[in-house]
Amino acid sequence: MPAPWLTVLQSVPWSDVIRNAPKVADGARKLWNAVAKKPPQDESVVEPTTAAAAPQADSVAALHARCEAMEGAIADLDAQMLASSELIKALADQNAQLVQRIESNRVRWSWLLAAVAVVGVVALAALVWIGRHAHV
Repeated sequence: MPAPWLTVLQSVPWSDVIRNAPKVADGARKLWNAVAKKPPQDESVVEPTTAAAAPQADSVAALHARCEAMEGAIADLDAQMLASSELIKALADQNAQLVQRIESNRVRWSWLLAAVAVVGVVALAALVWIGRHAHV
């Protein structure tokens, strides 16, 4: 009975995975390049006018404070997006390398299986030959 992980590996459409690995890596690189080249948010702040009445000045100051807080949150989100896209790029590169290694191992196992089959046939033929000549 094959191991459960072997059954899972056999059910994976490796030809599709291998065929699509370069597309995944290219897509991650494009995402990384688009995010990395994006200019940072402009953090210039417009000062409120002082000619307004006192109640309006308070509301403008409150709006100004909210805008500054939102600009800080946007800058944090941009940094997180940049870090996330860098991680996605690294994972896509690792995935492409993993798929390449799996494919080379699959080819090696195929050759090894063929060699073992040839050795088995030769051994069986030798046993049959020895069995026929031993009775003589």
